[in-house]
Amino acid sequence: MKVGLYVATQWPEGTDLGPQLGNLLEQVRRARAAGFKSLWAAHHYVVGPGMRMFQPTPLLARLAAEAEGMEAGPAILLLSMMNPVMVAEEAATLDWLTGGRYVLGVGIGYRQEEFAVTGVPIKERVGRFVESIELMRRLWREDRVSHKGRYFHLDDVGLSLRPVRPDGIPIWIGGSAEPAVRRAGEIGDGWLMSFSPSGADLVRLMAAYRQGLAASKRPPVQDMPLCRETYVGASNATALDEVRGPLLYKYQAYAAWGNYGVGPHAGRLAEEFPGFARDRFMIGDEAFVRDEIQRYRDQLGVNHLVLRMQWPGMDQALVLKSIERMGRIAATL
Repeated sequence: MKVGLYVATQWPEGTDLGPQLGNLLEQVRRARAAGFKSLWAAHHYVVGPGMRMFQPTPLLARLAAEAEGMEAGPAILLLSMMNPVMVAEEAATLDWLTGGRYVLGVGIGYRQEEFAVTGVPIKERVGRFVESIELMRRLWREDRVSHKGRYFHLDDVGLSLRPVRPDGIPIWIGGSAEPAVRRAGEIGDGWLMSFSPSGADLVRLMAAYRQGLAASKRPPVQDMPLCRETYVGASNATALDEVRGPLLYKYQAYAAWGNYGVGPHAGRLAEEFPGFARDRFMIGDEAFVRDEIQRYRDQLGVNHLVLRMQWPGMDQALVLKSIERMGRIAATL
């Protein structure tokens, strides 16, 4: 079982981001020393009033210097809004910066504001996404590429730099709706199971993923990654109270964005938060978190945990202590 750190890259408006960048660097160093094997960062545009955010590609390039030997990647890059040639070029560079350990996590996106500012009609997101993946794989593997698709046209184009690995970069596809999950099975190198679906929802979605895998002619999938909000506290009795405020802030923002995973809880998150968190988040002492990991391994076949261990406004000391405790758990997995 691999354990990865999903760095928190969003902060309340007015936060001095200089010290926060230093905190991220320290978190990565501590995670690497604790045995974490991968590093991840989120992607959004125009996150709106009240919040600020680093972009993942330049941030991962900086953090890679502290994460030697770790896999790294975005989780997830909003590929449907982007130029696939530019994404392929930047991914190839990051593959070299990480010693051939870059993983490209991608998704179609859901926020209308992001499609508006990037000039991409939201109704085209699936078509652009699928065509982009096909095109990027060819660019990574072939010297010269000519392509005439519905959205992109290339005439005898070669990348400035191809990845370390001659077969290209693994592409993990995120999604929490059944069509997106089936698509991950059909064309992805892995399905990146999202933070917000409940355990019961993930079991249901896994059936859709396996349908997609059965329809695919691609090589067998090696990685079964799962994203979870995680805080390892000293006590089960106090753990949720220690992080309730930052977590609630984060999920109220998701609700405002129309995030699929928040669903019917969107208007009642504050009142329903303990119940909402119970089957979604791994928050408790070391024994509890270890048991939750075993549950996900047994139910879903998970072999790579992607853990977000900080949320807007959370104290750095709590984050570092939680990473240390998670390292002890990871050593037993």
